[in-house]
Amino acid sequence: MIQTNSTEKKAIFFRVLSEDQILELIRSAFEIMAKVGFKVLHQGARKMLREAGGLVKGEQVKVSEFIVRQCLASAPKGWTIYNRNGERALEVEGRKSYYGTSTASPNTKDAVTGEFHPTTVADIAFAAKVADALEHIDWVMPMGSCQDVPAKAADLHEFYATVTNTTKPVVFLTYSARGAELVYEMAAEVVGGLDILQERPFLVLYPESISPLVFPGEVVDRMFVAADLGLPQMMGPTIQPGATGPVTLAGAVAQGLAESLMGLVLVQLRRPGSPVGLGCNFGIFDMSGGLLCIAAPEMSLALAAQAEVAQYFGLPTWGLAGSTEAKGLDAQAGAEAAFHILAQGQAGLNLIHDVGYMDMGMACAVEQLILGNELIGMTKRFLEGLQVNAETVAREVIARVGPGGNFLQEEHTFHHFRKELWRPSIFTRQHYSNWLESGAPDTVRKVREKIRQIKETHPEPSLPDNTLAVLEEIKTRGEKELSGTKGGV
Repeated sequence: MIQTNSTEKKAIFFRVLSEDQILELIRSAFEIMAKVGFKVLHQGARKMLREAGGLVKGEQVKVSEFIVRQCLASAPKGWTIYNRNGERALEVEGRKSYYGTSTASPNTKDAVTGEFHPTTVADIAFAAKVADALEHIDWVMPMGSCQDVPAKAADLHEFYATVTNTTKPVVFLTYSARGAELVYEMAAEVVGGLDILQERPFLVLYPESISPLVFPGEVVDRMFVAADLGLPQMMGPTIQPGATGPVTLAGAVAQGLAESLMGLVLVQLRRPGSPVGLGCNFGIFDMSGGLLCIAAPEMSLALAAQAEVAQYFGLPTWGLAGSTEAKGLDAQAGAEAAFHILAQGQAGLNLIHDVGYMDMGMACAVEQLILGNELIGMTKRFLEGLQVNAETVAREVIARVGPGGNFLQEEHTFHHFRKELWRPSIFTRQHYSNWLESGAPDTVRKVREKIRQIKETHPEPSLPDNTLAVLEEIKTRGEKELSGTKGGV
């Protein structure tokens, strides 16, 4: 007998767009690119676009659908990202979701005192160590923008602090093209050579154009550095509906698609086949306070819509979840983080970043990262769905136990319970009297206890001394070079 449904397992997901709506957004994005165009503040890029058939007038560039379609055809439809040890870690394709940390905040919320202070290199190093210990954090960004080193060379310090404290894949920001080159030089040293890095990349560049529709020269230069090496990068324009894009979500998504597609065009014209993701951020503009919000419900709605268009093209996508506008680990922090972690997992976004943001993205907090880790564990279990087959339906087990029995002693229970049943690491499941006897720990206390445990017991993922020496030399040399450069970042 053939029973075709006996082993089927479906993930739980949603879609926000019909195919007609996807096509309408694509048509709109192509029209923006061809008729509105972009301000491209990079002479070499404008020359390249003109030679490809783009219409160039001064700094204004318009790109036809034909050019965009050609570039879409040459872009890889997914990539594999490895960890620092060269092991396969992230298959960035389809609807596979992976969660990563927050980044680039000027402030850090202290893990012990709860006070806010300017981010330091030590904060970034410790946050990377915490992320390395968390089983549901799949990749890492430098958690903050360090304020205690020269700004022009901060990217070197941030990458060094991160790569020496985690083996997980890294997505990184850089503040100049030369800074990107030096980060790649360090990354090549970590894995044993540029050829190995290109074959098994463990890091992804994250360049951000300026909305609406501006590509600064320095941003294009960074994109070209990654493209020339054939290393992956994820586009990151940020649309604020009502401020830097239309207030209607459909209009904001259309503009975001156009900006992200323009990034893809630049990368593919520079080097066809270089890996590039069709990412975009949507930070909701709060009209009452004039502030950027990173946990409004419209954010995940717009991200899901933009991702569905990227999925239509077969390209990797970018999300933002696990963040909060709250200033402390309270009900708001948990609710906002949980909402977006689940919603974007259901939407099938690939690289979902910013787990750990607080205060509208102005601070990174490892306590929010740990809360996010717990919520991601719940979400991953939910999204797995359930498998229906002879083993899981368990008819024979039910018959053997019979009315009035129990299943605790059954081998079937022992065999399946660890995989089938998610267990929390910080949320309580104690009886009330036991909870009182243990000191009535709330979530904040348990999160801080976990931070203490990680700090004291998590082994540092050390690199060989000779590798560390070379990284230090590159960092020192690079800081001197970048800090002495005039007219830089």
